[in-house]
Order: sequence, then structure tokens, then C-alpha cells
Amino acid sequence: MKASRRKFLTSISMLAAATAMPINQFNFGSKEKLKIALVGTGIRGITFWGKRLVDEYADILEFVGLCDINPGRLAYGLEYTGAKCTTYTDFQKMIKEAKPNLVIVTTKDSNHHQFIIKALEMGCDVLTEKPLTTDEVKCEAILQAEKKSGKNLIVGFNYRWSPYNTKIKELLANKTIGKLTSVDFHWYLNTYHGASYFRRWHGQMESSGSLWVHKATHHFDLLNWWINSEPAEVFAFGDLEFYGKNSDFRGENCRNCTHQRSCDFYWDINKDTFLKNLYADQEKYDGYIRDNCLFRKEINIYDKMSAQVKYANNVQLNYSLTTYSPLEGWRVAFNGTEGRIEAWMDIPYYEDMDISQAEMHAKEMDQSGEDIMQNEPIIVHNLWKDFQTVQVEMERGGHGGGDQRLQDKMFRTSEIADPYGRTAGSRDGAMSVLIGIAARKSIESGQAIKIKDLTNLNPKVKRS
Repeated sequence: MKASRRKFLTSISMLAAATAMPINQFNFGSKEKLKIALVGTGIRGITFWGKRLVDEYADILEFVGLCDINPGRLAYGLEYTGAKCTTYTDFQKMIKEAKPNLVIVTTKDSNHHQFIIKALEMGCDVLTEKPLTTDEVKCEAILQAEKKSGKNLIVGFNYRWSPYNTKIKELLANKTIGKLTSVDFHWYLNTYHGASYFRRWHGQMESSGSLWVHKATHHFDLLNWWINSEPAEVFAFGDLEFYGKNSDFRGENCRNCTHQRSCDFYWDINKDTFLKNLYADQEKYDGYIRDNCLFRKEINIYDKMSAQVKYANNVQLNYSLTTYSPLEGWRVAFNGTEGRIEAWMDIPYYEDMDISQAEMHAKEMDQSGEDIMQNEPIIVHNLWKDFQTVQVEMERGGHGGGDQRLQDKMFRTSEIADPYGRTAGSRDGAMSVLIGIAARKSIESGQAIKIKDLTNLNPKVKRS
């Protein structure tokens, strides 16, 4: 017999040691609806963690509050999600009045810790969007708050749940190439998706912690999970040489720029009704500009990055992130004592693609669930043998099918054991951001940074 939601929330609270292990199930039962409050009504909040939950899981959960500092964006978020609940601009008031079981945090990255810690202290379990936070001090504060509260923190890593990424995990876990020794991983953001980060608050270190944290936390979590170990030491390089200060070709923002006719990056936010309603029409409340100039001098994050990471199990990782590539995709190669695995996604030279680079990111973020299944290859090449091609059936939308599977596991099939360990707890969230934080510190100091020197977490040879 399934436990009630109240019993579940009590039981996962007993996993305060989840700072040392991931949560293994989300069993919300069937006796009463889970009460959810969401703070941060930006695009990720009201789409993936808002409208999709209302549309797909209304029979087992309900929103009891939405919160944001921008009342206009908050009102639009309520309308867009279809939630029937009270809105708040005061977070603590929402918790006191709405009494949620679970708080979902989708605010600006640098503010995650404030809402995570306060929600834990006020007796709520918390689900936060990636990244967990932006620096090691906030990370340690979150871990201690979770431990002290007796409540539990979940990190919404969706890439693990893509069938393609899961197949890679299976091949590695089965020792298909023997003992894993090294990994090469390279991610390319195109000039549509990559540029979007530099238009927004993500382009400023104090808000996002840089793309080492905001974007690469996705990649580092995948790598930690694939490698089945935790990072021990990081050495990195990075610079800003494409966006920001590198051009005098700048204006106030795209809507008020004299270079509209000649700038390759010109983007009219008013042509996108959703973004206009959510952002441009709400600027008067908090001054947040969604279509900032890519070359404004305030940008101070890196746009090219590379790192070497040594894991506690002695696996070596070579990683890079490029933010102004003509293509959007990634490549990974795993070297082992008995062979090599190569995998990639959306590399146009490797496949006959029928989607333009301009549409690439929109397709990845699509939550319609109407995607056509397609086969994508993984190459397994063992020593002294010919290579084999493993075909994986998957969707392109919803982060490679990961979005739907993550939420289904949380809210529908929590009682079914997951042999791949895809559910992420606070320790997973911490270890992913600590690589990026260490990379920043390495660039600044010119020295290798040990993960154990950043927080009280000591890297494990194998993940729990």
C-alpha cells in the first residue's frame, strides 16, 4: 500500500543524510494532493515547473502559491500556468499562509540559497532548479540548513533522464570498455542559444556565477553520474573575447539600438508574444531587460572555457564549453582499459538534420510531448575488434526526453526502483557546482583547486 503524501514527506525528511546520498524515490501516494509553492515566475518556472505540472499532474498535486518580486510577471505567470492559487511578493508570507509541502525554487541563481534555506527552516521540502547555487559559501550554508532542518532538498537535473544519456550510463556500468580511465567532453552553444545568456542576468558573474556554474552544472552532473565518482581537483582556463567589451558595436538594448539593420545578433523580443508578455511588458516593475546588448561593458563572465578535472577514482576529464559556435551540440568520448565509447548529439556533419540552428534551442525546450521518436547512435569500439553502433530510440524535445521522464518519476512512478540512480539530491547538486566554482578560482589564481578545500564535503571514490 502506498504511503500518504504526509508520510512520504516525513520519510524523506529522515534522509537528512541526503547531503551524502541522492533520494531514491518520490512516492507522493494517492490520498491527498501534494501542495506546491513556486518562487520565481520566469520562463523555466512557469513552463516546466508550472504549466506542465498543472497540465499533467493536476490529479495528484496543486499549486497553493506563486511568488515573485515582479507583480506583473507574477500575474502573467498565474494566467499562463492555469494555476488556481494566491500570488505573493513576500516569500515568507506565502509559506506561512499557503503551507506548502514542497517549495520549487526557480529564481535567479545567486538567490537560490535564500529561498532554499528559508523554506527548509520553515518546514518545507525543497526542489530547486539547477544550479544549486553560485559559490562555495552559499553551498555550505545550504548543506548545513538541510541537515539541521530535517527536511530534504532535491535538484532538478533532467539530462540524466534522456534515454540517450541513460544508455551511455548503462554501457559504462556494464564495463563495456573495461575500467574507465579518461573522458573528453566538449559542448558547443550556437550563436542563438549561446548569445541568449549574454543578453540576460547570466552575463554577470554576481548573478549566475558564470556559465561554469549556470550552464556547465548540467554537464558536470552528467559526468559525475557517468563516471560514478566525485571530482577531487580542477585546473581551468577561461576568457571573455567574443561578447561584452570586445566590440564597440553596442546599444542600450535591441529594441533601442541604432545598429538594428547591420547587427547579426539583432533580436526583436516583441515578435515573441510569450516573451513580450512575460518580460518586456513587465520591465516597468523591476527594470529587468530581457534583450540587453550582447556587447555591453557590464558583461564579466567567460565565453570560452576549458578545464581538466581529476576524479577521486583517478579518472581524468578534459572539458570545454564554447558559447559562440556555428552549431549547437556536444561530443563525448570515454576511454577504458578495454576500448572506447564515442557519443554525440546534434553535430550536423554526422547526421542528416532537418532542423535549423535557429530552431535548435526552441526544439530542445519544447514541452508539447508531440515529438517523433528517432534513433541516435553510440559507437562502442573494443580493443582488437571492429566497432559496433548502438542505436538509441529517443525524442529531441524536452531535453532529449529527459524532462517528462524526470517529472513522471517524481510524481507518477516513484515506487519503481531506478537501476540507474538518476534522482539527484543535494550532494549531487553540490558536486556539480563545485567543479564550476573551482574552475573560476583556478582561472583567478592560476592554481589547481582541490574540491575538499571548498566545503566540508570530501570527494568519494564512488557515488552512493
